[in-house]
Amino acid sequence: MERELGFGFTGIAGVYLARQQANAGRRCRRRNVVLARGETGGLPVHQRHFLHLDDRTGDEIKQLLNTAIDIKKRIRGDREFSPLSRKTMAMVFAKPSARTRVSFETGMFLMGGHALHLGQEIGIGTREATKDVARVLSGYNDIIMARLFKHQDIIELANYATVPVINGLTDFNHPCQVMADALTILETLGTLEGVKVVYVGDGNNMVHSWLELASRVPIDFVCCCPEVRKGFSLTTRLILASQLTEVL
Repeated sequence: MERELGFGFTGIAGVYLARQQANAGRRCRRRNVVLARGETGGLPVHQRHFLHLDDRTGDEIKQLLNTAIDIKKRIRGDREFSPLSRKTMAMVFAKPSARTRVSFETGMFLMGGHALHLGQEIGIGTREATKDVARVLSGYNDIIMARLFKHQDIIELANYATVPVINGLTDFNHPCQVMADALTILETLGTLEGVKVVYVGDGNNMVHSWLELASRVPIDFVCCCPEVRKGFSLTTRLILASQLTEVL
């Protein structure tokens, strides 16, 4: 239970932390240009999305994890803790989910907010253009979390949204899951520095996110996966990141 809630808390913690750091209102000016990776394009800090782990610095990742730990402690405490009161999150699921939906929905509830489930019936990218979905959901909600197939769809969603977008999973990466794993390691061992993580399995979106994390936090990541997997390839950026790790 603790670990699964951490899945949602690590993503939502980014929004909570940003709201603490910004005094500006929820609405930001509309952006119709594609932002380069790692750039905010002049957007206020509370508008920053959570799409890739290497969009953040190592210190920012540690701050997010510590914020998630603090949120869990506050929720377990006796005093009321509702920082997201009267806030709503639209959850877009192009892929079916159990843990992702439960953890985010429960996390929003425990922080005083409300999560709205939107399944395949909304037809994001098919029945309705992704940019139009982004604009409509931004008008009704304070946060968007999306679990999609194509990674480009989450990028487009974020480019046209005027509220923070959280990547709940794509075929390319899975940042919230890896952050939840990192949170468990931090809570159990007390540190991430010098920790050796060995991943055994297919080279998939989880590997991408672990490599992103390893490029920002001083962990020793070892990946043991088949040499060839159809549809899987490391980008130049992740190959550079993997120089800090071992790939077998």
